[in-house]
Amino acid sequence: MSTMNISLPESLKDSVGRQVSERGYGTSSEYVRELIRNDEDRLKLHGLLLDGATSAPTRPADAAYFDKLRRKAKSAKSAIRR
Repeated sequence: MSTMNISLPESLKDSVGRQVSERGYGTSSEYVRELIRNDEDRLKLHGLLLDGATSAPTRPADAAYFDKLRRKAKSAKSAIRR
């Protein structure tokens, strides 16, 4: 793992310290890593939503679609157990 030093105004440093103690993080690094992971997830979701919004229309997701999806998931789960 590599190291990165950052500079924060005192108010942000205090905020990080509060979050670490109130939310049960072991270190400020753990808290910052979680913030970065959450931001990466948010950006990925944003991209997926934009992709979906700009994609060509497809058939509506009706009850038959979800029934087929459930069967497929159940089949995959059974295959994993074997």
